[in-house]
Amino acid sequence: MSAQPDHAPVTPYAPAPGAPAELLVQLRADPRADTWVPAFEREWAAALEESRRTYSLGGLYAVVQEWQGRLASAPAVDAFVASGYDDSDFIDMAELRGRRR
Repeated sequence: MSAQPDHAPVTPYAPAPGAPAELLVQLRADPRADTWVPAFEREWAAALEESRRTYSLGGLYAVVQEWQGRLASAPAVDAFVASGYDDSDFIDMAELRGRRR
């Protein structure tokens, strides 16, 4: 007898059936469309292939959720960049870790 559940776990986030198509329309309208649309399509294709192998929609849901987050945060990122905020005092954690060795 297997200790594995006989059902798939419930995913906490399930986008609407038309969410990927709506997301693609929004990505195509964004100024970053030249880079974002191909990136979304690559991630979506990989998640779709994984879904076919695993019979799980989790990867597809994750792609939609991540790209919705990118689109939602893009105006704030643009405003930050446009503000001219001086981040030259940024600490590079990778560099800092390298110094300890």
